[in-house]
Order: sequence, then C-alpha cells, then structure tokens
Amino acid sequence: MTTMAALLKRKPAALISVPPDSKIREVVAVLAERRIGAVVVQSADNDLLGILSERDVVRSLAANGTATLDMATSQLMTRAPTTATLATTIFEAETLMTDGRFRHLPVVEDGKLMGVVSIGDVVKSLIEEQTQQVRSLRDYVTGAPA
Repeated sequence: MTTMAALLKRKPAALISVPPDSKIREVVAVLAERRIGAVVVQSADNDLLGILSERDVVRSLAANGTATLDMATSQLMTRAPTTATLATTIFEAETLMTDGRFRHLPVVEDGKLMGVVSIGDVVKSLIEEQTQQVRSLRDYVTGAPA
C-alpha cells in the first residue's frame, strides 16, 4: 500500500511556501510562475500556519474585487488545514481530500512539514497501484511467471 512517504519521494524536493504577511499579488505570481494550485503558509520558524489555494483567491476576487491583491496571505489562507502523516495511505488521503473538498494536502510528521501532495499525485498513484494489482491477478490466473 502506497503511503505519503513513498509518494513524496517521487516528487521534487522543493516545497513552495510563503510567509503570512506576503501580499496576494505576490502569491499569485508564485502560483503562476511555478504552475501550482496552492502554497503553504509558514512562520519564520517554518511552522505550518495554513494553506492558500487558487480557489481562495478567486472567491475573494468575487467578493472583494481587486482589493484582494493587496490583502495579506493570512487574511485568505485556510488556517489549520487538514494534514496527513508519512504513514497515511493514498486511499486515506483520497478520502480526506474528497470528503473535505480540497485538492492539496500538507504532510506533517512530528510537527514538521514534509511536503504537499495534490489530488493529481494521489489519483496517479491510485491508478498505478490498481494497474499493478490487475497485472498481478492476470498473471496469477493465466499462470504467467512472476
């Protein structure tokens, strides 16, 4: 069973984070430049404070217009986001993300942020795992050597 630890090993090591006082216009530039859908918000001591997604920005733009761009990240971020641990399985992560209706899941171990997985990472891993199971069953049924 694939865990968040295994999933994070396959991802680039760079973790994109921003401080809580950064302006939304700066965060939007980071999201666009890095082609990502969310950033984690961390304190100067690297504590996880929250997460800010494209959805958060769009919702604020709808409610507040361009004033959103001058807001601090801390004003729009989701505080105390749902997190996973390194031992969380991809099935558990998928359930958390689907039930919570969010697309990015911070992975925290012993209070330290280890990385972030997206729903795309989870779905890709689920498909790979299920494909392998189908192959194994097919080989078992047909008597193919392992």
